[in-house]
Amino acid sequence: MPGALHYNFLQFLDLIINKSFKMLKKSYIIFSGIAIFSLLFCQSSSVDEQTPTAPPAGGNNGNYTTVNFWLTKADESAKLQKQTDLIFNNAANNYQTLEVDAAQKYQTIDGFGYTLTGGSVQVINQLSAVKKEELLQDLFSQGDNGIGISYIRLSIGASDLNSSVFSYDDMPAGQTDPTLSQFSLSKDQALIDMLKKILTINPNIKIMAAPWSPPVWMKDNGSSIGGSLQPQYYNVYAQYFVKYIQAMKAQGINVDAITPQNEPLHPGNNPSLLMTAPQQAAFIKNSLGPAFQAANITTKIVLYDHNCDKPEYPMEILADAEAAKFVDGSAFHLYAGDIAVLSNVHLAFPSKNLYFTEQWTGSTSSFSGDLIWHSKNVIIGSMRNWSRIALEWNVANDPNFNPHTDGGCTQCKGAVTVNSSELFTKNVAYYIIAHASKFVPQNSQRIASTQPGNLSSVAFTTPNGKTTLIVLNEGAATENFNIKMNGKSAVASLPGKAVATFVF
Repeated sequence: MPGALHYNFLQFLDLIINKSFKMLKKSYIIFSGIAIFSLLFCQSSSVDEQTPTAPPAGGNNGNYTTVNFWLTKADESAKLQKQTDLIFNNAANNYQTLEVDAAQKYQTIDGFGYTLTGGSVQVINQLSAVKKEELLQDLFSQGDNGIGISYIRLSIGASDLNSSVFSYDDMPAGQTDPTLSQFSLSKDQALIDMLKKILTINPNIKIMAAPWSPPVWMKDNGSSIGGSLQPQYYNVYAQYFVKYIQAMKAQGINVDAITPQNEPLHPGNNPSLLMTAPQQAAFIKNSLGPAFQAANITTKIVLYDHNCDKPEYPMEILADAEAAKFVDGSAFHLYAGDIAVLSNVHLAFPSKNLYFTEQWTGSTSSFSGDLIWHSKNVIIGSMRNWSRIALEWNVANDPNFNPHTDGGCTQCKGAVTVNSSELFTKNVAYYIIAHASKFVPQNSQRIASTQPGNLSSVAFTTPNGKTTLIVLNEGAATENFNIKMNGKSAVASLPGKAVATFVF
């Protein structure tokens, strides 16, 4: 029959079917009892049952009829692959229901991405001009041709994934520079140039920066590895941060946030620094905070930047009113501990933000294992536990996991491997982030979603009024389920060991 008539006939059939099943559905509504779970279980699997921090506003306009659907499977047979659209047709079935509730609103999202290490810049610059442009567009552009990375982390000076150790004020052994007269970003000029290019692709990308070590002349052991910042240099080091932010600004680069120290309880890396919670509190309240205030710097100060096994570290500082007044929030990694502790910190200090800033995929781990674990913990877990960002570790390295410092990470696998001047390959971290970054732009807001059976989920309302739902099936069997929102439902099927993003 003609297209328009066929469409109207289908609508008529749909209406008749819906009315026929209306009474049947009413008789089968299942009321879910509210169970009392342990705090940890509630945080890790059902955080959306907490009281939202923001009141309900607006709500979905209800105009959605289809669901766009992208899939990545652990066996690598599908990687961010567009699937056939689903239809909201309220089909009657006995499948489990994953319900999305836009009336329950939680944190606003700043973005998803990686750390742009000096080593990443070094290997990306080994690509030909054409391939380099292709990669940067793929990573940072929004729309059909890119995954829309919206958040970047940087190292202030070298990280362990630079080819050598340096700060922005290195001095000969035995010499100091308390006026910072030798301060210079010149050793990071290649990184700055790449950032300028990235900003032409996405001018709204947000940047967080963290030092791995101060200049060694400020430390009590005179080494790039370990040691502590000498109290006599607290004010000088605060000015080092001020100079960094101002020098980056002069290059057209706005640093949205900093942490005082990457992994302050891991002094064995190269470079690294031991900075205890009392030391960080004293540095912030007596030196860094006042220095930012005096220089009219609005860059956020974010605490900790280390593992989830020590939430008492940031909480101790947040409990110090004189330090906390300068602090925006706390940052976490997950090499130890449980992602649910972010909710503990949120419950104790609900006015302070949370950030998930690093997790690496390894040279010896599998695509399957990393896809499942990182999707559950880094993406879904961090978001359900109040983080504003989710970042994987380095953007790129070579096939031998270089460059890195002497003593730096030898197994960290980038989101991309640069194989030659004309070839790069996308690794599991690319797809882990892409399932969120491509579909959850900055200023989206997390909303409530349930997690039936083997399914883990997180949902967002985006600034353009769309709903994005990320679902992981960590079980071995296919899971059939209904996506339900505002009384409408669509049947979905997610293979075992797979992650999907649904947009409607």
